[in-house]
Amino acid sequence: MTATQLTEMELPREEERERARDALCELSRLRPGRVVHVRSDEAGSPVDVVLPARIFDALLELLRQTAQGNAVTLVPVHAELTTQQAADVLNVSRPHLIKLLESGALPFHRTGRHRRVYAEDLLAYRDRRRQQSRDAFEELAALSQDHDLGY
Repeated sequence: MTATQLTEMELPREEERERARDALCELSRLRPGRVVHVRSDEAGSPVDVVLPARIFDALLELLRQTAQGNAVTLVPVHAELTTQQAADVLNVSRPHLIKLLESGALPFHRTGRHRRVYAEDLLAYRDRRRQQSRDAFEELAALSQDHDLGY
């Protein structure tokens, strides 16, 4: 995946948002986490496919984000990201990301003089940090209950 594919995002137009809302409304009636059979009887090019549950759930999320007017980017796990792209995924500044890389908190490699981060490593780091945040929150909630702080 090239850098331009990640940085050239367009927000959905109003017509796309409306269509996404309509599709989401219809498809949300189907149960997420299930295999879904999709069929179109369009003249000249009928389609009949089965979507795996994870793909269907991803499709629902894509429609949800589009309906809300958000741009969505798909990134293969083996993609190499620039430090700016990686920072954008984590929603941190590029200098902060560089500190994470240099401290060893997040693996990277060099392409010439430039640092690159594999999307797979970045997403694993993000998931670890989210889990650490959840654990810390649960610990604080437990302490709050233990000390009857009323939260």
